[in-house]
Amino acid sequence: MAISLKSIKKKTAAELQPIFTIYGVPKVGKSSLAAEFPRPIFIQTAEGESVPAGVVAETLEVRNYAELCEAITVLVSDDHNYGTAIFDSTTGLENIIRAEACARNGWKNIEDPGYGKGYKIAAGIFLEYIDGIMTLRRERNMSIVQLGHCDISRFDSPSTDPYSRYRINLHKDAADIVEANSDVIAFVNFKASIKKVDAGFNKQLTHAEGGGTRWMFLEERPSHIAGNRFGMPPELQFRKGEGYKALAKYLPPVPEAA
Repeated sequence: MAISLKSIKKKTAAELQPIFTIYGVPKVGKSSLAAEFPRPIFIQTAEGESVPAGVVAETLEVRNYAELCEAITVLVSDDHNYGTAIFDSTTGLENIIRAEACARNGWKNIEDPGYGKGYKIAAGIFLEYIDGIMTLRRERNMSIVQLGHCDISRFDSPSTDPYSRYRINLHKDAADIVEANSDVIAFVNFKASIKKVDAGFNKQLTHAEGGGTRWMFLEERPSHIAGNRFGMPPELQFRKGEGYKALAKYLPPVPEAA
């Protein structure tokens, strides 16, 4: 079909369900939060990843790249009423993609080709995966949730001295791709305050205090990578079982089940 000005269509972000990347510290409740999303199905990418206690989650287990592609294809083409595809976790996803890069090129491991080439090839396969979830969202209007662990990495700012911040625990090339293709990047953590205590002899000790409240950080700060395209506040407090409810008021309406 020839492209012309008559081909122009008006589109808004609200026409499609969002792609989330949710990452955070261990045991903060990332999987429990994801399980609250509408009509979820978990795609588990590694052994040892488990659904939250007390949650019965329908699950597809994938252990290699072919199975990953098959899982996405099935969700695109088969009849179902799932509203959210949850990839748990990005660490397992990265391992699957690295293994595929090695298999395609006959490498023993991702470091085998040297000079960072293996990670660049893996990043190209990550883009194939991104194309798959974009197709799933476009064809079935499903939300996508990618769950990840966090890492503390050094950030070499061009305007300040280097400093450390939280980021999703992926190789930089893969993290850049995942973050660039997410509508919402939520860093989930407990909030702590630093208290100073007089220890005598003109000395002070510092210690962290904080309750069990969980927070989603939704705008980037020096301490963490985050962001969203829906005008969400910089941070949202949530209780277990009410995390998606806190987000939903900012999101496009959820399509009804067939």
